[in-house]
Amino acid sequence: MTTARLEAFSDGVIAIIITIMVLELRPPHDVSLAGLRPLLPVLSSYVLSYIFLGIYWSNHHHLLHAAQHVDGRVLWANLHLLFWLSLIPFVTAWMGENHFTTWPVALYGCVLLLSAIAYTILVRTLLASPDNALLADALGSDFKGKISMVGYVVAIPLAFVHPLVACLLYILVAVLWLIPDRRIERKITSG
Repeated sequence: MTTARLEAFSDGVIAIIITIMVLELRPPHDVSLAGLRPLLPVLSSYVLSYIFLGIYWSNHHHLLHAAQHVDGRVLWANLHLLFWLSLIPFVTAWMGENHFTTWPVALYGCVLLLSAIAYTILVRTLLASPDNALLADALGSDFKGKISMVGYVVAIPLAFVHPLVACLLYILVAVLWLIPDRRIERKITSG
């Protein structure tokens, strides 16, 4: 099976997830800029989640572009990833509307951690096929993936001590992923 249908389906699901998030944003009745002030936590959580979803979409695209073979296990691993990503609008809204308090920030981290684990499972499932040797060569040790999961594991309990510091860790993980990683692109163009 080729990766085209899987990529198209995943693109659609991620687009719907982003749409659900933006539909949760409610404009203020106040027409002045001061009317936006109470919405800053909601807008901030939306921006952070939008960035994370963009990171997943971009990496997912590169991952599937480099893969040559998809089987039933990959389909289920991909659905597993999409399940965790589909919870992002819920935890985003809960965290923003409750002004980054303990439990919403901790649950947000749990969803990010479980999304990262699901992505890792998808990668390993793809790598299990000998047809995806180019992908294995391009990915290497996945330092960013491992350090991201460590960041989430540290941030989740930290949310019970200081939720804003936990959010700062989430932001640092996002910034880590905003730095382009061109390993897959280089392998595809040179291979």
